[in-house]
Parts: sequence; structure tokens; C-alpha cells
Amino acid sequence: MKQIAYINDIDTWKKSFTFYHPIKVRFSETDMFGHLNNTVPFVYFEEARIEFFNHLGFMQKWTKETSTNIPVVANQQCDYVKQVFFGEEIKLYVKIHEVGKSSLDIHYMAEGKDGSLCFTGRGTMVQVSTITGRGEQWSDEMKQIIAENTNRHCTQ
Repeated sequence: MKQIAYINDIDTWKKSFTFYHPIKVRFSETDMFGHLNNTVPFVYFEEARIEFFNHLGFMQKWTKETSTNIPVVANQQCDYVKQVFFGEEIKLYVKIHEVGKSSLDIHYMAEGKDGSLCFTGRGTMVQVSTITGRGEQWSDEMKQIIAENTNRHCTQ
């Protein structure tokens, strides 16, 4: 396997994930060669990320009518390790890798039913104020939730 820039030791990295979202590849997500279209992992990242944030209780806060903060994806990348085909079932793991004042570096790992690595990814998500359009620092409550679910401490 090629070296992926954001992964130092693949075995240690794989073991650090705990949350996953199951996905079954639909026919409409494949291309004329029968394998998963290269744009689809980004849709899977979004789906798993939303489920992860639901698990943390963040989506419930961001979607309240009174909320003035929203999550915004700043960047994303995907590294394709092996082909994935129609009907395959994968586990899409999500974890917070690094925490900033208002941002999170999120890592993704897709595993096949046999535990084989299919693709990996990473991206930066920023909590943005709908009023100012700028990054909004994590509340103390959110920092605590992040710390409890990631073994990471928030930057002050």
C-alpha cells in the first residue's frame, strides 16, 4: 500500500477508530465499469460525519432554530486503496484527529466486510457563526464532549 500523508502508522491509525456507519453500495453509485464512482466517497464521508455528529449531540444543537452556528466543510481529500463494487457492504469509520479553536480535522476509513481497507480520507470542518461568517470557538460543553469521545484536548 502506498504511504498516505496524514497516516504515520496504518495499524495504530486503524485501531484509533471507534465510531462507524454501515453503508451498502447502491447501483446508482457505480460507474460504467461497475465500481464505485470516485466522487461517491465524499457523499459517504458526509453521511458518516452527520451520524457521528448526531452521536455527539452536535447536529441537534446546530439545527435548532435559535442556533447561530453551523458546520462548514473547509477541505476534504480521499485516498483510494482498492476498488469497491455494487452491493458491497462497508463500514465507514469517522474520528476527530485534531481539534482547533473552531475547527476539527476529521479522518475517515472505509473497510470492506472482510476488514480490508477500501479508501481513507481526511477533511477540515469549521464551526461558523451565521452572523459573522467567521469561525466560532467550541463551547466548554462541546469541548468536553469532544474530549470524552476522542481523547483529544481542544486548543485554548
